Amino acid sequence: MKLVIVESPAKAKTIEKYLGPGHKVLASYGHVRDLPPKDGSVDPDDGFAMKWAANRDKSKQLKAITDAAKTADSLILATDPDREGEAISWHVRQHLEAKKALPDDVERVAFNAITKSAVTEAMAHPRKLDDDLIDAYRARRALDYLVGFTLSPILWRKLPGARSAGRVQSVALRLIVDREREIEVFKPQEYWQVGATFESDGTEFQSRLVKFDGEK
Repeated sequence: MKLVIVESPAKAKTIEKYLGPGHKVLASYGHVRDLPPKDGSVDPDDGFAMKWAANRDKSKQLKAITDAAKTADSLILATDPDREGEAISWHVRQHLEAKKALPDDVERVAFNAITKSAVTEAMAHPRKLDDDLIDAYRARRALDYLVGFTLSPILWRKLPGARSAGRVQSVALRLIVDREREIEVFKPQEYWQVGATFESDGTEFQSRLVKFDGEK
């Protein structure tokens, strides 16, 4: 039996119908592991080592995947064809490896559409997990953790009522604040444009003064 892992349960039913007998398609329902919200989940002093833990709300899905993997001949990771999808496939593989339930044959496929022809075409061209995409995900997640988990408690202590800090939201907030300060100190100045209407050979045309005596 070939075990196929996708993200969406709706896709799982359709893809299993397309693949037919000999295939079992299960959904991960999104990410199955994450960094625990506690000290030490990312260690900058140890090469940014990351400690992952299974998401509590995904225990049912992980058990179903693990049980099916123990009797599967091969594992086909068919999560979405993007950075997060690649990460989910990597997490599933890591989890099964830790549980000693990883089949010897592991492949990665990416469905660009959920049609029978697209699914068949993707299954005919498997590949390995993309380490670059996985590294990109790990870097993004580590930054989210280090910025948010480290700075948010400081904000809560120093600024009562503050929400949180974040890799993206803090930078966006700084841009907004800088722009608001520019608006507050802006002093409007009155200026005039000088223009004239000229006529040449019976044809009128408009002109505007843009430079006078070498100065704009």
